Amino acid sequence: MVTEPAHVVDADGEVYAPPREVASLEECTFYHVTDLPGHGATDGEWDLRGHVDEYLGHVALDGRRVLEIGSASGFLCFEMERRGADVVAVDLSPEQTHDIVPYGGSVDPDLDRQMAEHVRGCNNAWWFCHRAFGSRAQLVHATAYDVPAAIGEVDVCTFGSVLLHLRDPFAALASGLRLTRRTAIVTEFLGPRIPARAWPGTLLARNPHALAQVASRMRIPASFFLPDHRTGDPKVAWWAMTPALIQRMLGTLGFDTTAVAYHQAKYLGEPHLLYTVVAERRRGRAG
Repeated sequence: MVTEPAHVVDADGEVYAPPREVASLEECTFYHVTDLPGHGATDGEWDLRGHVDEYLGHVALDGRRVLEIGSASGFLCFEMERRGADVVAVDLSPEQTHDIVPYGGSVDPDLDRQMAEHVRGCNNAWWFCHRAFGSRAQLVHATAYDVPAAIGEVDVCTFGSVLLHLRDPFAALASGLRLTRRTAIVTEFLGPRIPARAWPGTLLARNPHALAQVASRMRIPASFFLPDHRTGDPKVAWWAMTPALIQRMLGTLGFDTTAVAYHQAKYLGEPHLLYTVVAERRRGRAG
């Protein structure tokens, strides 16, 4: 049973979602495997346990205010809080659906409803974890394109494998980073590891993740369009982007001192390639 009060932005500009009581794990959807006190490990598509610091670029977070874009079920939110951060998490509500790929020129209404239920389950998981960890993090329901200015300035802004799911990654970066005084952390997905014997055929097939991995090694600022109308997949992913492209975007927004690191994590039990760009603001200012 979920007690779900309405989220209202009041006359004072209050943007934080009110606490919710979520009674059971059965009402939750976990995007990341999470070790919950009293419950053990949950299920989840991604397993970042043991790789959190790599994923976050080894940025020191103690005493810093962090804006997390795309919190999902909250794994990274609560891990950052464990590392001393004061976290404001931003994620969708069921009324604010994903950027679903409009195959045939329109969004499948059944998929739209499924994604709304997925978001509801992730929201439930966030609040269930919030209580289990005794968290003080705050949640804001908003799209990545419309991060409320009422949140105020933050020291760090994170985008954890979010941009590939958005039609306009640059607009999302601009929305969150306009509030960010110092550091941007952007982690993105480069696809599954490709065995050496499979490379020739994969490249000949113009697999976008393979092309992105090659372009990444060559430091080419490029993106590859993922939706394929012939197969109708993927449904909620748009881009495979290289680190050099993310660096260009961040530099354009004033975060022009950057470092890149590659790493791996398990998705559905299999190792996949990721990279993290850490960028410092040297030009312009938050707000």
